[in-house]
Formats: sequence, C-alpha cells, structure tokens
Amino acid sequence: MNLPYKEDIMKRAVYPGSFDPITNGHLDIIERSSKVFDEVIVAVLINPDKKGLFDIDERVNLIKRCVKNFENIRVESFSGLLINFMKETHSSVIVKGLRAVSDFEYEFQMALMNNKLDPNIETVFMMTNAKYSYLSSSSVKQVAQFGGCIKDLVPNNIIEDITTKINSMGEKGYGSYKITGVSPRDI
Repeated sequence: MNLPYKEDIMKRAVYPGSFDPITNGHLDIIERSSKVFDEVIVAVLINPDKKGLFDIDERVNLIKRCVKNFENIRVESFSGLLINFMKETHSSVIVKGLRAVSDFEYEFQMALMNNKLDPNIETVFMMTNAKYSYLSSSSVKQVAQFGGCIKDLVPNNIIEDITTKINSMGEKGYGSYKITGVSPRDI
C-alpha cells in the first residue's frame, strides 16, 4: 500500500461556534488557525432552541465579511453533531479557543466525546490572546445593550450591524438604549 507523503495530505480544520456575534477573539483564533492549517472552515452552529441576536444567515454573512481577505478560510452553517459535519467536509481537526481553565474543562469533555464518536478526529486547543481573554459574544451583546463602546471588541466592519440590530430590538430583548458602537469619550 502506497501512503502519500505527509506533505501531500491536506489538513482541513473546523472552528465551530455560534458566533453571535463574531468577536475580535474569534477572529484572532481564525487568523492563527489559518497559518497552521491548509484550510479552516468556520462552522456556524444552527441551534433551533436558542434565540440569538442574529439569525444563521446573518451570522454567516457577518463572518464572511470579516474573513474575506483570508484565502484558506470558508464559512458554512451546520446543525446536528459536529462529527457528522466533520465527515461531510472531510475535515480531521477541530479547533477550539480557550480563554480560561473553566473553558478547558468543558472543551476537554467535548473533545473526549468527539474522539469517542470518531477516533480519527483530533481537537486542537489554541490559547486566546491575553488581550481577548475576557471577551465573549455574550459580553459584547451586554455592553452594546447598555450603550457601551464595542469598537475594540468586534471587527470594525460589523459594528454598525450590531448596533443597528440592537437598536431595532429596543425593549424587545436587548434594552432601549440608543447604541452607536462608540462611547461619548470617543467622539
């Protein structure tokens, strides 16, 4: 049996998440992953049980705008088991960003389960850049909801999308503040 040289095997990784919305921390993991793997698929989870700020098509489009300059990144949505998506896309590595020890405990359990379901799938943990260790999509939404500045938290080209969405929701779920994406001290 002739095995291909290691250099001939394409390493395709999947970076899964809800990305509601994508943050600078997510983008940092995507950028760093793109330097390690031949191709990275940003896999946006469709979770019908969760009402997000953005629907699945909006999240996919926001991410595509943020990664448009990366040649080896593609963005897709998926539902169901991540392992099934991995098989469908012929991917062999799951990339997960870790902000804290508490992230590791959960992600370690998920990695073990994924490995149980398919021993050919590996999980690679990337430590979040320290300047983003506090950052989450939930915190971005909360800061924006109460009129805080999000310009250092998310890519600049989606600030308006976030502020417009939150402003349009008003008291229906994300507060009644008029959001601008910048704080008064930045004006």
